[in-house]
Amino acid sequence: MTQNHPSLAGKTALVTGAAHRIGAQILRTLHAEGMTLALHYRNSAQAARALGAELETQRPDSTLLVQADLQLVAEFPRIVEEVRNRFGRMDLLVNNASTFYPTPLGEASEAQWDDLMGSNLKAPFFLSQAAAPLLRETGGCIVNLVDIYAERPLKGHPIYSAAKAGNAMLVKSLARELGPEVRVNGVSPGAILWPEQGMSQEQQARILKRTALKRAGSPQDIARTVLFLVRDAAYITGQIIAVDGGRSLQH
Repeated sequence: MTQNHPSLAGKTALVTGAAHRIGAQILRTLHAEGMTLALHYRNSAQAARALGAELETQRPDSTLLVQADLQLVAEFPRIVEEVRNRFGRMDLLVNNASTFYPTPLGEASEAQWDDLMGSNLKAPFFLSQAAAPLLRETGGCIVNLVDIYAERPLKGHPIYSAAKAGNAMLVKSLARELGPEVRVNGVSPGAILWPEQGMSQEQQARILKRTALKRAGSPQDIARTVLFLVRDAAYITGQIIAVDGGRSLQH
């Protein structure tokens, strides 16, 4: 039986932190559905250019590279304006960019607080605020990448866990603020890609043991969930879907 999905062809998305890892897979998945894409990156210029070239080969004039430090809120109107100037619209904002590293109590610094809160909470709020007028015009949506640690804190990571908890409430708050024109939802990954720092193999093994499925997921699992929320979930807003192999079932 063939299922007919609404078409995303001709619609435009801005994905933050899109040069690597989950962000890059979200970008590829949305591009395959016909969307034009603004690929945001901070320092990963080479990876961003390579990914942009890959997608341009598949469909010319379908991508825009946007460099910005998301700690600098003053940059956000410029980011949105670049998207509008290039594509004339914005239908989707994916707040994916994030920093993650341990900040044990007694060792954490104010600079680490500002960095983790900035990337995981402050930037998604203010970028959503900057993008809201364009998203309202198109009846678009926002998807935040949250984390299962927003509800079940990770030991040694109190600042990150608190920032993601704020991000989760941001999903619900923005859904009320921006409705009825704009839907806002979240995806909460579990064990998908291990962080590049701050987690030992022993910790990884313990996490997988606590999942109902006893295995790690893949970036495709997250990207397909984002796609569902964007394309197939016209009556869903203010919700966060855990894609965690059942990890959140554990007490």
